[in-house]
Amino acid sequence: MTGFLLQLGAPLQSWGEHSAFTDRDTVAHPTRSGLIGMIASALGIPRAEAIADGDAGPEAAASLFARLTRLRFTVRTDRPGVRLGDFHTVGGGYPQHRTVPTAKGGRRSGDTATIVSRRHYLSDAVFTIAVTAPGQDTLLAECAQALAAPHWPLHLGRRSCPPGALLLLRADVPDPVSELDRVPLARPKPRTAAEAGSGQPDPTVTVRFTADMPFPSDTGTAPSGRAAVTMLNDEPVRLTARDRVHHARPVYSTSRRLPAALCGGYGTDYLDALDAYLHPPRPEGNAS
Repeated sequence: MTGFLLQLGAPLQSWGEHSAFTDRDTVAHPTRSGLIGMIASALGIPRAEAIADGDAGPEAAASLFARLTRLRFTVRTDRPGVRLGDFHTVGGGYPQHRTVPTAKGGRRSGDTATIVSRRHYLSDAVFTIAVTAPGQDTLLAECAQALAAPHWPLHLGRRSCPPGALLLLRADVPDPVSELDRVPLARPKPRTAAEAGSGQPDPTVTVRFTADMPFPSDTGTAPSGRAAVTMLNDEPVRLTARDRVHHARPVYSTSRRLPAALCGGYGTDYLDALDAYLHPPRPEGNAS
């Protein structure tokens, strides 16, 4: 099963699931809606065409955006990040004709104009993601090409959260889900036995995986990885400017032990580890 690998790492990212009005939440990992929306932006799909609803007619059901819903995402949590809360004020300091609109079609008065909006983020989180779509090699190639040279600027769930320098990690990977067991982890190495003070260092680390399909039984996954752990309202149906509709879908999650040697550390140490993974040394005597 071919596909490609993404890596989402930035100072801030936010993946809302039921964000509305003045409280904008984030879940602990990238959502389907957020990832599909990001890829749609890379492809240059305008909001007016972001419709995957079969009830909207055959053109919508066959549109490029509708084809994006065939993508499948397996998310490896390299670093979960730290949850950060922030707030913004909206509407303050303006004359009444420019303050926040009301549901009745008027405007808030000057003394009630300011609204506080609370927004939640993941700070310093990193996710490595395998993107697949069975039988859709052409679609996968189009998406990877667009992510390498996006039509519009991309963001990690919110416009104030641009992605880091690394986004499209590898294109045209024969088995990207299995490759998640080989990509360096963006986290520090475990302490050695001397640093820990006693005992032997653990040769493995626990890594969390989340997917929108059950994990296969032949991947060493616990039975819990083949049963949905929760439901998220993040399957995009319409992402038009004033009519955003999502369906609920099951979420599958599991933890696996990976070799501690995969831990690449932070900063330049991790970039060196990633460079060694992406550009392995050629066999001696092979100059090609």
